[in-house]
Amino acid sequence: MKEALTVHSHPPPGADAVEPTADFTIDQNYPSYTAAEHAIWRALFDRQERLLRNRACDAFLDGLARLGVAADGIPDFRRLNPILSQATGWTIVAVPGLVPDAVFFEHLAHRRFPSTCFIRRADQLDYLEEPDIFHDVYGHVPMLIDPVFADYMQAYGEGGLKALRLGNLERLARLYWYTVEFGLIRGPSGLRIYGSGILSSKGESIYSLESEAPNRIAFDLLRIMRTEYRIDDFQECYFVIDGFDQLFDATRPDFAPYYEALRPQPDIPPGVVLASDVRVSRTRKKGRARGTAQV
Repeated sequence: MKEALTVHSHPPPGADAVEPTADFTIDQNYPSYTAAEHAIWRALFDRQERLLRNRACDAFLDGLARLGVAADGIPDFRRLNPILSQATGWTIVAVPGLVPDAVFFEHLAHRRFPSTCFIRRADQLDYLEEPDIFHDVYGHVPMLIDPVFADYMQAYGEGGLKALRLGNLERLARLYWYTVEFGLIRGPSGLRIYGSGILSSKGESIYSLESEAPNRIAFDLLRIMRTEYRIDDFQECYFVIDGFDQLFDATRPDFAPYYEALRPQPDIPPGVVLASDVRVSRTRKKGRARGTAQV
């Protein structure tokens, strides 16, 4: 995925020409998927299933199993929604592509996750500029089974609507990027992935945990909101949480004083390590601790 939030309002290349409603929702039109498109889903699913067994967090793997998202083909939202709704009150709504920020936040604030319907072409398995249904449903939706993460996503949507009114969307978008899209979590078995941008990517699934190159820094809300990010390559920095309660607790306060306090502060390039940063060790597959690289 290239950007966490954008204002595109039309389907990306290759998607069906559809007319969205006022809230940009459309019908998934599940019967329209071809055998070739289901085969692409199977190829992507099989690849990530092998990669993520000892890399993804337990909440993601549990959500995947409870939803019954599998390799047999592109999931039908009509089948997933009753399971998701019963678990945490969320539903998936189909949209034609990336939607305007206000629409995106409004959906999240009402526990609706907007998902694209199209799937990438066979020659785009390793990289896609726009999020497709594999990124959205495989990467994002299983995490919404976790009750605390589900509450965090709703709180983020509510915060996004306020950030729009206050003119501070860029700061808040960084929080989404470094948690929902590219977050790591620390547990007894070492670092694990919960960010959808990593979970749906073959290359970054390996790089985020095993490469010496990126910095891995303990979660710090204000530090994240000052930190720029890469949209055209693997991340130079990952922020690590100790649990999803940490995320939800961070969204509870009124962000208006934070925005005011951050106004005179300079942005931080993604490859920079500050003296105040708490860097997080990564763990080898067999459990041996190893320090993170420094830039």
